Amino acid sequence: MNIIQKNQLELLKKIFIAMDDKFAKDIKILDLKGISDIADYFILASGNNPNQIKAIADAVEEVAYKNNLKLNHSEGYQNSNWILLDFYNVVVHIFDEESRNFYDLERIWADGKIINVLE
Repeated sequence: MNIIQKNQLELLKKIFIAMDDKFAKDIKILDLKGISDIADYFILASGNNPNQIKAIADAVEEVAYKNNLKLNHSEGYQNSNWILLDFYNVVVHIFDEESRNFYDLERIWADGKIINVLE
């Protein structure tokens, strides 16, 4: 593993922990390198209600800011049933359960490898 990969995994771990600290459910990190031009990684998680979903998103943005990860685009804060945070090579999706099941990104991006950053 080279230094860039190690730094990426450390950042993904920090994001995972921030989401977990806000009690995000079913956090999955998909490695999409070589599969998608959109991003290298998708991080998917669920929250129980709009306030929790916003809190999870805010925690992710705080970690990103502290680690010089620039936010390219965000959307979904108004309805908070799906907040998307685009950090160029890392895209974070935070859903309510109904939206996550409906859009089923895990199925759409099933060719992506699920990685465990806690190992």
